[in-house]
Order: sequence, then structure tokens, then C-alpha cells
Amino acid sequence: MKAFEGELGAQPPIGFYDPLGLVADGDQERFDRLRYVELKHGRVSMLAVVGYLVQEAGIRLPGNIDLSGTSFADIPNGFAALSKIPGPGTIQLVALIGLLELGVMKDITGGEFVGDFRNDYIDYGWDTFDEETKLRKRGIELNQGRAAMMGILALMVHEKMGVSLIPTI
Repeated sequence: MKAFEGELGAQPPIGFYDPLGLVADGDQERFDRLRYVELKHGRVSMLAVVGYLVQEAGIRLPGNIDLSGTSFADIPNGFAALSKIPGPGTIQLVALIGLLELGVMKDITGGEFVGDFRNDYIDYGWDTFDEETKLRKRGIELNQGRAAMMGILALMVHEKMGVSLIPTI
């Protein structure tokens, strides 16, 4: 597909890679939507990998997760946590994710590029970079997100297999 060969993320040696032909028709709007989803999943995956590793390192929030005295340290890691989090805690997590999805993690003003959630509000110095640096940083984020998606998938699969990828000390 030559239409997107010059897009961010099309890197040597593979170039633009679309094995399922999702944008074979050259539809820019569809490509932008898929790129938006890829960035969002990559950002969530980066947080997931860090969260998984922090939990495996034994770091927990202080205090209790509920009023009955269940501490954060009592909640196991990984998939086992899903059955141990109290019901109201699960509802709070789902509500927070819904709030973030509907109210925060969205492109309200159109942004400078697909996935730009600053919405003319938060900058952190982005506007001080030249265009080449901005493009390089966006490429780094995209590739780190791709790696994190594979990383969290590997951690989850190995957890289900009963094989830890985390070295013991």
C-alpha cells in the first residue's frame, strides 16, 4: 500500500505494514481512526506493563481498599486480583475508566495530530520543539506503545501458563 508508505510508523526494513489490508483502499479517515486506536492502546499498554512490574516488585498502595479492612497488600497480582477486588471497588474502577474514556481521553479541539489529547490546555513544553523533534518523539511513542502491547500480552499469556517472565532475585 503506497498511500501510507510515508506515514509516521512506517519504518525500515518493513515500511508500511498492513497484512490484513485494513486500509488497502487508501481511506485517510479510516487510517487516522486506526492510528488513534493504536496510540490509545499503546498508551494503556505502557501503563499496564509498568503497573504489572510494580505489583510484581511488591509495591502496593498503603491502607485499605475497602471499609471492611481488606488492604491493598491483600490483593494478589495479575488475573488473580480480578476475583479478590471487592464488588464496589470493581464498580469504581469501571466508572473511572468510563469517565476517562468519555470525558478526558478524547480529542476535543482537533489537536495537532491524531492522538493529541492536549486540547489546547496542557503543553509541557511540546510547542518548544521543532517539527523534526516532534515527529521523532511521536515515532518513539508509537514504537514504545507497540512494544508495550506485545509486552503486556506476553506477561498475561505467561501468567496463564504458570511461567513467570520476571526473574527472581
